Amino acid sequence: MNDLLLRALRRETLDRTPVWFMRQAGRSLPRYHDLKGDRDLLEVTRDPRLAADITMLPLDYFPVDGAVLYADISTIFLGAGIPVTIEKGLGPVLPHPYDSAETIRSLRPFDPRDTLDFVMETLGILKAELDIPVLGFIGAPFTLMTYMVESPRSKERHGTKAFMWREPALWDDLMSYWSEHLIDFGKAQVEAGAACIQLFDSWAGVLHPDDYRRSVLPYSKRILDGLKAAGVPTINFATGNPALLPLMAEAGGDAVGLDWRVRLDEGWATVGHHRAVQGNLDPIALLAGEEVALARADEILQAAAGRPGHIFNVGHGLLPQTDPAVVRAVVDHVHGTKLSELRGDG
Repeated sequence: MNDLLLRALRRETLDRTPVWFMRQAGRSLPRYHDLKGDRDLLEVTRDPRLAADITMLPLDYFPVDGAVLYADISTIFLGAGIPVTIEKGLGPVLPHPYDSAETIRSLRPFDPRDTLDFVMETLGILKAELDIPVLGFIGAPFTLMTYMVESPRSKERHGTKAFMWREPALWDDLMSYWSEHLIDFGKAQVEAGAACIQLFDSWAGVLHPDDYRRSVLPYSKRILDGLKAAGVPTINFATGNPALLPLMAEAGGDAVGLDWRVRLDEGWATVGHHRAVQGNLDPIALLAGEEVALARADEILQAAAGRPGHIFNVGHGLLPQTDPAVVRAVVDHVHGTKLSELRGDG
């Protein structure tokens, strides 16, 4: 079993850096469309064998150290009985906004082990067939809110932020509901075969730090603390706003994901060297060709300086037009860089 990624989360001293990529099992892979056909993401998610095959597909192109579950952060809406759809150009769309006491009261408790059993089956297949860790994931409550309280959502999340300020009690009801179910969903994924859980707060970058502290941090912390108490390794990831990093560190996580808008060494110092970090290659660097991508990867490795606890990744997700050959070159380069030499002890 290649457990480099898990050892990095524990900040053990390694001789090479583990690497995986967000959205590595997706549109950048030539065989992806052959497997997926004309089915949408949520339809594929409901087919455990197909979802497992797509999750494993990147390994045909580059030797990453982790496989990320092929699913969507909106999958949990299905668990709650909400008929979510994925609309081109809009993303997840719900049948109506959940922005009133009446609509919020309509939400019922659920056990993801039962209502999302297809996810658990996928994870079971992956655990049996892979010799690298499988990363499960959950969408952070704020990001889920951007799909719930305004559906379809606005580009700048105007409705979400206005609701957050205007209806603090209803905001707490929604955020608390999802926090408890997300803890259960994360634990269920690990029970089924995931080795760790990444918390994705994809849209938190639109927030002022004070708003994040008041209206988001308490719920993210509740989730990460709940998973930690259950012995689940976690990665806390948000994008778009380096000013949030100190607050993300306060929320918790064995590792904090860094996007490309901050130097890795500075971001690591901000979140603290007592935790691991993940990142933080700009995914557009992979579009600039192998030479540029390798140079940027080197800058990140030099900034990490061989310190225990670095997981190499892109700062958000691989873009559809990314050449897998360039990704392979970056993976090989990262794997071939001896951390003992970066640390100066080899």
